[in-house]
Amino acid sequence: MPNLQTSIKDLRQNKRKAIYNNRIRARIKKAIKKFETQIEANDFEGAKETFTKASSILDKAAKKNVIKKNKASRKKSRLANKLNRISAAQNAKTAKKSS
Repeated sequence: MPNLQTSIKDLRQNKRKAIYNNRIRARIKKAIKKFETQIEANDFEGAKETFTKASSILDKAAKKNVIKKNKASRKKSRLANKLNRISAAQNAKTAKKSS
């Protein structure tokens, strides 16, 4: 246990910040998980909506220094690639049907 008053205050602040950061990280994981389940279900419209929400959550987390900016960019890029793959697959299916 810290003895100095400033150390005690610092410990309190760190606990508060840890709770806050964990809450934001949980939101990120939840949004990405929801996006991936929609991708697996081939729900393009739902995945598109969830992608924008997940991107927003990642940007806010990066802005508040919960995660680094490049990590947010990397995750958004990977999610966008998955979304583009499913849209390309859907376009290929509709092109075959119309032929």
